[in-house]
Amino acid sequence: MELVGRAVDAAGVAIIVVGTLLATILAAIRLSRRQAGVYRGYRRRVGRSILLGLEFLVAGDIIRTVAVAPTYASVGVLAVIVGIRTFLSFSLELEITGRWPWQKPVAEAEG
Repeated sequence: MELVGRAVDAAGVAIIVVGTLLATILAAIRLSRRQAGVYRGYRRRVGRSILLGLEFLVAGDIIRTVAVAPTYASVGVLAVIVGIRTFLSFSLELEITGRWPWQKPVAEAEG
């Protein structure tokens, strides 16, 4: 299980790195074409890759902590880690979309 947890962690890091690289390449292409909204799109893409990577990192922590050594201390550390990463996820979601994850998009809220 330790190996599985580390593999999930590695996937999370890879998602963040690859997503950021792809966002940078797309932003460079859009800048070279002098398109509008490059910065906003870049921030949104990087934020989304960080969000997805964080989900994998949380899953890896859960696998390693609960499946390998479920002691009160390890579960407590896991709770703190998940809490911090959840706060980061909510903050990134607010930054990317301008709304909290539990809020409906403006088009749905009006309709």
